[in-house]
Amino acid sequence: MAGAKDAGGEATWRFPAAFWTGNTIELFERAAYYGTFIALALYLTDIVGFTDVQAGWIGAVFSSCLYLLPFVTGAAADRLGFRSALILAFALLACGYAGLGFFPHKLPVLLSLPLIVVGGAFVKPIISGTVAKCSDEHNRARAFSIFYMVVNIGAFGGKAVAKPVRTLLGLDYVPLYSAGAAVIALVLVVLFYWPKKDDSRPRSAAESLRGLATVMRNYRFLALILITAGFWVIQGQLYASMPKYVIRIIGPEASPEWLSNVNSAVVILLVIPITQLVRKMSATLSIGLAMALVPFSAVLMALAGGMPSPLHVLGMAVHPLTLMMIVGIAVMSVAECFLSPKYLEYASKQAPPGQEGLYMGYSHLNTFFAWFFGFIASGYLLDAFCPDPKKLAAKGMTPEQIQAAFAHAPYLWYTFAAVGALAFLGLILFKVVTDRVDRRKAAHT
Repeated sequence: MAGAKDAGGEATWRFPAAFWTGNTIELFERAAYYGTFIALALYLTDIVGFTDVQAGWIGAVFSSCLYLLPFVTGAAADRLGFRSALILAFALLACGYAGLGFFPHKLPVLLSLPLIVVGGAFVKPIISGTVAKCSDEHNRARAFSIFYMVVNIGAFGGKAVAKPVRTLLGLDYVPLYSAGAAVIALVLVVLFYWPKKDDSRPRSAAESLRGLATVMRNYRFLALILITAGFWVIQGQLYASMPKYVIRIIGPEASPEWLSNVNSAVVILLVIPITQLVRKMSATLSIGLAMALVPFSAVLMALAGGMPSPLHVLGMAVHPLTLMMIVGIAVMSVAECFLSPKYLEYASKQAPPGQEGLYMGYSHLNTFFAWFFGFIASGYLLDAFCPDPKKLAAKGMTPEQIQAAFAHAPYLWYTFAAVGALAFLGLILFKVVTDRVDRRKAAHT
C-alpha cells in the first residue's frame, strides 16, 4: 500500500523482506529481555540470594552497559556482517538466559549476565541499522514508527507472559522463558534473515570511542545528558524498585509485570497524538513539562499509605498501592511522551555545526547514567525503607516489628521525586545559562 507523495519521491509502507524479518526478530528479543528484566531484581535476591544492595549494583552494571556497549558492538557488527553478528548475538542471549535459569547460583549468574549484555548490545544497533538500510529519506519516518511500535509490543508481551510464568511455574522459570524466545529469534535469523550487502566502509571501535570522547568534552551537551538522566532515573524504577516494592507490601499476588505495562500501553496509545500536539511547541517547553511531571509521578506512587484497603473502583476491590502505582506510572508515561519527540531536537541544537549526526549517536547516554545511578540507589533505599519481610522474619522479628520496618517505605519514592525535582531545576538553570552565553556570542559576532 503506497502512501501520499513526498517532496522528491514516494512515501510507501512497503519494505524489503529483511525489514520485516528484522522487526520480527526484534519483537522476540524485546520479549525475552523485558520478561527477565522486570523480574531480575526479584530473581537476584529471592532466588540467587544476593542482598538488595548487591542486586542494585549488579542491576546497575547490567542495565547501563546495555546502553554503552552498542558503540563498540555496532562497529564490530559492521565488520562481521549483520547476519553473522545476529547469529552470534542470539547464541549469546540464549546461553545467558539459560544460564540464569538452570544455574541460579551467584557465580553462574555473574557469568551469565555478561553474555546477555554483549548479545543485547549487538542486537540493538543491528536491527536499527537494518531499519535504516531498508528505508530511504522518503519512508524512513514510517519505517522507524513501525520499529518503535514493534519494540513496545515486544516489551508489553514479554512482561505479560512473564506474569503467569512467575506465578504458575516459579520465578526461576522466567529466564528460561526468555531463553526460549531467544532461540526462536536465532532460528528466524538462520532461516530468514538475509540482508543486502553493504559496500560502505565499516566503522572501527577506535572511531566510536574517539567520537564518545569528542562528545564528552562538550560540557553543554554533557550537562544536558546528565540533566535529562534525572527523568530516566525515575522511569528506571519500574524495573529497579517497583517489583520488589509492590510484592513486599501487597504480597506475591501483586502484578509488577502488568503495572509496568501501564507504561508501555500509555506510550503506545499517546505518543503519536502528543507528538502531534507538541510539533509547534518549543523543545524547551515540551522537555520542561516532562521534567516537571516526572517527580510528581514519583510522589503519586508514594501516596498509598493511609488509604483504606481495599479501595472499591468501578465495583472492583483494589489495593491502594496498586491504584496509586497505576496513576503514578500513567503520569510518568505521559511525561515520557512529551520528552521523547523533542529531546533529540533540543540535543541536536547543542552540537557544533556539522556534528549533529555524531552527537545524536551518543544522545542516549542519559539512560546509561540514569540506570547506573538509579539501580544502585534503589538497592540502598530498598534495604533501608522496604526490606525483604522474609529476611526480617528469619531474624526473629514479630509481625508488628516487620510492619514497623515498612513505616517509611514511601521515602523511597520521595527520594526519587527529589532527584527529579533537582533535574527540573537543573534544566531551568541550563536554559538560563546557555541563553546568556549565546547572547554574548551573538553580540561579539
